[in-house]
Amino acid sequence: MSRSGRWAGLLPGAAGTGHDGDDGSEPDPRFTFANERTFLAWSRTALALVVAGLGIVQLLPPFPGVPVGRHLLGVPLIVLGAVLAVVAYSEWARNQRALRHGDPLPKSVMPWILAATIAGMAVISAVILLISAIR
Repeated sequence: MSRSGRWAGLLPGAAGTGHDGDDGSEPDPRFTFANERTFLAWSRTALALVVAGLGIVQLLPPFPGVPVGRHLLGVPLIVLGAVLAVVAYSEWARNQRALRHGDPLPKSVMPWILAATIAGMAVISAVILLISAIR
């Protein structure tokens, strides 16, 4: 399978990565393993968000007066889990590429995505609970 085309920028050492297809040099294994552990940690977080969303939608009792409340809380968590899974791989590939070429590590968008979504979920949760308490 070719390492060029649409997904080329996500594959370490692939054509279109800005390094002319050069894989660079092998980084210190400690850095490679640290990068992989970070990817695995974000993947666990993504899986936990998907499971939490499914649990909310399927197991949480309905909110009085807010029949879609469970879905308003659970579905964004499931979507966030899916987004984090994809972005985690992309960040792993970018970091690995930077390590191989001795470049500075790129800035991560993961903390911002997670913090913004959790803050939004907190606001949605508060509104659902207030509406439920009023009715």
